[in-house]
Amino acid sequence: MYRSPVESIAFTLRNAADFEAARAEGIYGDLGADDIDAVLEEAGKFASDVIAPLNMIGDKFGTPFKDGRITMPPGWKEAYAAWAAAGWNGLASPEQWGGQGLPQAVNIACIEMWNSASAAFGVGPVLTMAGIDALAGHGSDELKRIYLPKMISGEWMGTMQLTEPQAGSDVGALRTKAERAGDGTYRITGQKIFITYGEHELTDNIIHLVLARLSDAPPGTRGISLFVVPKFLVNADGSLGARNDVRAHSIEHKMGIHASPTCTMVYGDNGGAVGYLVGEENRGMSYMFVMMNRARLAIGAQGVAIAEAATQRAAAYARERKQGRTAAMNATQSSAIIEHVDVKRMLMTMRAMTNAARAICYTTAVALDRSERSKDPAARAAANERASLLTPIAKAFSTDVATEAASLGIQIHGGMGFIEETGAAQLYRDARITQIYEGTNGIQSIDLVMRKLPMSGGATVRGYIGELRGIVADINAANDPAFGATGKRLGEAVDQLERATEWLLPKIAGAPEQALAGATPYLRLFSLATGGCMLAKDALAATRGNGNGTLPAAPMIAAARFFATNIAIGASGLAETVVDGADSIDAIPTEMLG
Repeated sequence: MYRSPVESIAFTLRNAADFEAARAEGIYGDLGADDIDAVLEEAGKFASDVIAPLNMIGDKFGTPFKDGRITMPPGWKEAYAAWAAAGWNGLASPEQWGGQGLPQAVNIACIEMWNSASAAFGVGPVLTMAGIDALAGHGSDELKRIYLPKMISGEWMGTMQLTEPQAGSDVGALRTKAERAGDGTYRITGQKIFITYGEHELTDNIIHLVLARLSDAPPGTRGISLFVVPKFLVNADGSLGARNDVRAHSIEHKMGIHASPTCTMVYGDNGGAVGYLVGEENRGMSYMFVMMNRARLAIGAQGVAIAEAATQRAAAYARERKQGRTAAMNATQSSAIIEHVDVKRMLMTMRAMTNAARAICYTTAVALDRSERSKDPAARAAANERASLLTPIAKAFSTDVATEAASLGIQIHGGMGFIEETGAAQLYRDARITQIYEGTNGIQSIDLVMRKLPMSGGATVRGYIGELRGIVADINAANDPAFGATGKRLGEAVDQLERATEWLLPKIAGAPEQALAGATPYLRLFSLATGGCMLAKDALAATRGNGNGTLPAAPMIAAARFFATNIAIGASGLAETVVDGADSIDAIPTEMLG
């Protein structure tokens, strides 16, 4: 059973992610370290004690759909009500509308714990939170007044609706229509698919944020608008009125996250659903990107979460399962499989990769906080570029890690991992979608290379690489034998990252197909160099006992050293792929691909 690693989460947040440094600079006002500890501790208890016991129940029960209604698994409605009543949905939401106004970084740490306990539970509120951010940033005062208090309290949940049968990642091809009704509202007709929590019984109302196109809109993404479409219309006094012209047509029968209802939604059976414009017409994609970027970071945290749960489960099994013997044992003895070298390798791979992904997600969240909270406009702009640079890495690397860790967890369980009763298989099934939704990881790689590297003429990425070099220098200066070759190997990884970056930057405009061919290996290279440095930064903080939380240094050094010498060492091969691999892809005729 999952237990929230609150101490490790808090330590990484404070040190590797620089939360404590930001707090010392006054970014978070009078927020105290004890306040953060209390929030994380309570979140961890709720995740471990209330949500986690429902995880396998939800996986087996699913979300049966009949006559347009969905039945949630036993205990889920009560758990959600308790979760919302405790204020968790509004943790980082604006205080003006009933939120607590806490940092996004603290919220991301909590999101990790909700999703470790149950990814199917944790993914629903993520989209409500993203919708809150979009409405708070771009909605009219009237929309904010009507919808934000109830969404922030968790009394109403939200959805994000982009995808259509013919328009997946190519959002510009969507066909859902919006017509002006003449009274300031719009009528929405069309169909959306893959809508997470599109219908359920957890809340009295569901607030859909829907992309649609006006008949006189320009083509492509430039002609998309964003609308609030509630399941139930809201009366002037705030009470619920008539059912809107929107319904769930069916649910998807998925590989994993069975307790998360994923719906096909239909708008306009009876003339069109009433929709309310967010912001200005034809600017919906820019508003939706607020939701998407928040959701992408949250899904990165979901990846960390599943990897953490898989690591805990595999380690517990490896300590209990006896099979074979070590070289030092005689023929009559047997050992727990955790004593076997290859099992140690797999477990340490899971642990090191999970911790590295966590540090990257938290670092991204702190940059997001700085972009919103810093008093200096230049500092806000720089932090926004930092968050923009790291978001595709946080999403893609962390979710890759989720699937890899869950797969290793099955391997450690052996044949029992292939049996559903152990829970190892569920984690793999749940993990696999994280690499796909909120923008596939290939799209994240393209975003990183084609949009984020050129920011400020390459100064943003070059500045970040310089910071990684500073961490390597700190490791080398520590001259601690326990780190072994950590500094050397991480230095090589950063060198390779710089080499690949400098090769890519001129290709983005001059030879974009070559840049695109190297995008996915480049993102992995960036992740290995960054993740390794983050682990080393945490390990150095542990050795120094610097007051930002205390954890034993030995396991942190072991994880950093293992990552540097067993995982980050792959950076050179990835750099070679980026620089020299494009021609081998271009040379393949499509008819050879099957």
